[in-house]
Amino acid sequence: MTLVDGRRARGDLSRQAVLRVAVDLASVGGLDGLSIGGLASATGMSKSGLAGLFGSKQDLQLAVIAAATEIFEQQVIHPALTAPAGLPRLRAVVDAFLDYSEHRVFTGGCFFNAVAAEHRAKPGPVRDAIAVQLRRRGDFIAEAVARAIAAGDLPPSTDADQVAFQITSLMDAANGASLLDDSAEPYARARRAIDELLTPR
Repeated sequence: MTLVDGRRARGDLSRQAVLRVAVDLASVGGLDGLSIGGLASATGMSKSGLAGLFGSKQDLQLAVIAAATEIFEQQVIHPALTAPAGLPRLRAVVDAFLDYSEHRVFTGGCFFNAVAAEHRAKPGPVRDAIAVQLRRRGDFIAEAVARAIAAGDLPPSTDADQVAFQITSLMDAANGASLLDDSAEPYARARRAIDELLTPR
């Protein structure tokens, strides 16, 4: 490895470490609350060192969203994909999401719920990046519902997009209520409601 390559590798590691801290901070204080000074205090790095890792504040925010996406996929999507297609995979993604939120992978619960509330009325690249990830989550669940229908696990008349909307609404409601009430009960209620939704009558 050349000296330049070594510096780049160290820079990449530093960037990843800073982003992991930044994602957690943003889950509580929002993306707009992030600053080089605040990250310097939280990470013990110098402001000049941090400024060299990121460009503008928007660049930092977009990098944080990308880092949060990678963590979400590792915690929720990848485990769900190990389950067989159909109802098992659909239930797996629900369980994985609720576990990810309940076990506070991020201090502020679901990162995307937190930053969506902050940016939903602020047009621009940051809101667009958040919206893309939330749509991807919804599409993944809708596809899982569609596969469950195709496998005969759910009635043919099931509206996959509608069921996906209901599931994500329940998951998001559990995340928000748990944070406000400092209670795990909303997760139990969401699991029960989703189980009833997915039980053919």
